[in-house]
Amino acid sequence: MKMIEVSQIAAEQLVLELSNPDLRENALLELSKKRELYQDLALLLWNSFGTIAALLQEIVSIYPVLSPPNLTPAQSNRVCNALALLQCVASHPDTRMLFLNAHIPLYLYPFLNTTSKSRPFEYLRLTSLGVIGALVKVDDTEVISFLLSTEIIPLCLRTMELGSELSKTVEFTCFLVATFIVQKILLDDVGLDYVCTTAERFFAVGRVLGNMVAALAEQPSSRLLKHIIRCYLRLSDNRRACDALRSCLPEMLRDATFNTCLREDQTTRRWLQQLLHNVGVNRVPPLQAGAGFDHNMMVA
Repeated sequence: MKMIEVSQIAAEQLVLELSNPDLRENALLELSKKRELYQDLALLLWNSFGTIAALLQEIVSIYPVLSPPNLTPAQSNRVCNALALLQCVASHPDTRMLFLNAHIPLYLYPFLNTTSKSRPFEYLRLTSLGVIGALVKVDDTEVISFLLSTEIIPLCLRTMELGSELSKTVEFTCFLVATFIVQKILLDDVGLDYVCTTAERFFAVGRVLGNMVAALAEQPSSRLLKHIIRCYLRLSDNRRACDALRSCLPEMLRDATFNTCLREDQTTRRWLQQLLHNVGVNRVPPLQAGAGFDHNMMVA
């Protein structure tokens, strides 16, 4: 029997075991570890009886320990394995829209609303963001429209402003994925229009991006800076947002602060040059809070 056939049989057996509470924990672990080896696992998960319900049961079962925060490492590992399988479903072209139409991302939002910096919670947020990241990885306006209707941007911004310890691997990766999601939303015309419709939305995004730029001045990361600059560049494609950026673009993006960080990244250097060109100024005094901006300017 061919190896691929053996793997498929093993996958089918493990998926069946997800519906058995006594066997589920091991099945979650094995499937999550080997999910890339199983062909069309997403279709198997979605179409097998009771499997998605079992995964959602795993998610809902830990809601009571989110507040007050009492999530244990074992609980976090188990639910993260369930989330990894949902990410598999969110990534597959034949199950992505089914996943959205069932509003399954909403089950993850309580995890993104947590603020505890303990390792179990950080892994929980990171794996949840991975599911959303899988949805936006493929350019699809329908996906972006759905996510915007569920207030995903405030949830990502919350993650992006939880702290500035970029040396912590898990926390840094959370920042990176959340910023990537915001970037992908902005790159869609629907997403850009959403953010730039009101001053409140624009400045909410701009404030968090600005804080991250300040954090990167202390602990540089070319990977994270690349996403941030791309977000700013995309905002500058909107006329009203571009006018606002003339006053509120961080000074550190106008001077030589990140020259060393970007020395080897020609793409991001070009993006930054284009951003400064779009904004039309190279150096201006930083904007004082509430000064020099007409909030009516951003209203459609």
